[in-house]
Amino acid sequence: MTSRYVRTRDWKIHYHETGEGHPLVLLHGGGPGATGWSNYAPNIEALSRNFRVIAPDMPGWGDSDGADFATLDHVEAATQLLDALGIEKAAFVGNSMGGHTSLRLAVERPERVSHLITMGPPIQMKPFLFGAGGGPTEGLKIMFETYSDATPEGMRRLVEIMVYDKARFATPELCQERSDAALARPEHLRAIAAAAPKAPIPIWLDLAAVSGITAPSLLIHGRDDRVVSFESTLFLAANIPNSRAVLLNRCGHWAQLEHAEEFNRLVTDFVLYQ
Repeated sequence: MTSRYVRTRDWKIHYHETGEGHPLVLLHGGGPGATGWSNYAPNIEALSRNFRVIAPDMPGWGDSDGADFATLDHVEAATQLLDALGIEKAAFVGNSMGGHTSLRLAVERPERVSHLITMGPPIQMKPFLFGAGGGPTEGLKIMFETYSDATPEGMRRLVEIMVYDKARFATPELCQERSDAALARPEHLRAIAAAAPKAPIPIWLDLAAVSGITAPSLLIHGRDDRVVSFESTLFLAANIPNSRAVLLNRCGHWAQLEHAEEFNRLVTDFVLYQ
């Protein structure tokens, strides 16, 4: 009942929408099988009690149009979505790649961002004191491998490294669901693989500009994240003036799934009262 499609200037975008009030846009991560629904299924209904919740499949994922990952601008795609839905300004909630997009939006299109909420956003910060020193983290390595092996077994390896509590969250049902979503659009997988290593983020955030972010910012990160080190959130919290960081123990890369109730409460209170 929440599934919708909208035509922007450049793409046909699939999204889920429910609720009323201030717009809250949920941007998913960049792993194979990621969609607005798969990244935010435990959050959409709870957040819709106070907000107009919009969870898109970004171009190149889910049921949205494909994209050229050599040139794709995630910020432009998000801005076109706002324009097509008649939204002037929204709170942006972004996990991983979606968090990176939300950060760029807050820097480059500040007039469109009322609040910024991130969970495990990758940033090109060097040196890392706590993260992998010689290249991608183990989580990112497995993620890129899964673009070429999106079978349920390949997806199991990906889901297990994304979460802290494997027994609870790396279920056969979730692995099958994400595998089905990825394999349903093999052209998406091929497009990302063809543009590696630039894909899925061809355009990176200017770290020197984050100190100019004016939107109230809530930076959530899992202490046990093996995909993006929580050090990235510490850097952002130290440099974004109106920000606060929440570090969750026993939590991997998907804070919104592993700690859904706390996440929903944090986001609701932050957007309502900041």
